[in-house]
Amino acid sequence: MLRDTAKRVLSIEACAIEALAGRLDESFDRAVEAIVAGTGRVVVTGMGKSGIICQKIAATLSSTGTPALFMHPAEALHGDLGMVVKGDIVLAVSASGETEEILRLVEAIHRLGARLFSFTGSPSSSLARASEITLDVGVDAEACPMGLAPTASTAAALAMGDALAIAVYVKKGFAEDDFAAFHPGGRLGKRFLRVSDVMHQGDDLPRVAPGTSLQLTILEMTRGKMGCTTVVDEEGRLAGIITDGDLRRLFERDGSPLQRPAGEVMSRRPVTIGRMELASAALRLMEERKITSVPVVDADRRLEGLVQIHDLWRLQLF
Repeated sequence: MLRDTAKRVLSIEACAIEALAGRLDESFDRAVEAIVAGTGRVVVTGMGKSGIICQKIAATLSSTGTPALFMHPAEALHGDLGMVVKGDIVLAVSASGETEEILRLVEAIHRLGARLFSFTGSPSSSLARASEITLDVGVDAEACPMGLAPTASTAAALAMGDALAIAVYVKKGFAEDDFAAFHPGGRLGKRFLRVSDVMHQGDDLPRVAPGTSLQLTILEMTRGKMGCTTVVDEEGRLAGIITDGDLRRLFERDGSPLQRPAGEVMSRRPVTIGRMELASAALRLMEERKITSVPVVDADRRLEGLVQIHDLWRLQLF
């Protein structure tokens, strides 16, 4: 019985969202074009459950490169309308299109020089008639058995908000780098970290010249505490790398190698990576090659840093 109810709710809401696709017309295109061309913000407003949906729409727009904020219509009537300025687009969401608090804002929005767009389930409503652009988010029925609790209608408004936000960012050419800039924290932010964000560099980076004795090379490896050292020529180009594993194998076959120069001991063709590659790509590379450190070089193979697998594991990139 309970699962039957859940299936009914999901079916009604899915049908309500699917029906929106058939209603998309030039009004949607105009809304996207206006937001892309706009010089202001998108101020999203709605009461009750619609207001909660408005907060999500504003958050999605903001996170995909369109400055947006939520304005509570009741609070707007008591001073918060000051957040609306000339050039803004106010997006009002109301299933009935007759929400009193929103209708009381219409004249002031126009007076402030903002444009009024709306999502409403009634294209002939007062809000729709007052709006420059209206998108129809009407539903045949709510999923609530009594037809009272906003369910299908809020799902439809949320879906239309997502459709609008994604269409806007596609039109803008919003790219991976842009997304990373707006998501510096949390798991999303970690996915877009660059090698330059996590590499060791400067004085922390162990390095020796090709002519450095193995004894001094080991001292540099100990100082660096990375289990390896880079070998760099006079022009700063990467000549090779020496790892703890290289030393163990050397001592197995040579009983007294400490006077040998680093250039004779180093691996001459180490795996490298560029500073602008994703940190997640560096992690995959090291796991595939079964190595723990990768030098970071520029186009001329000048050494810029060193990235280590343990640092990336701690970040939990996946």
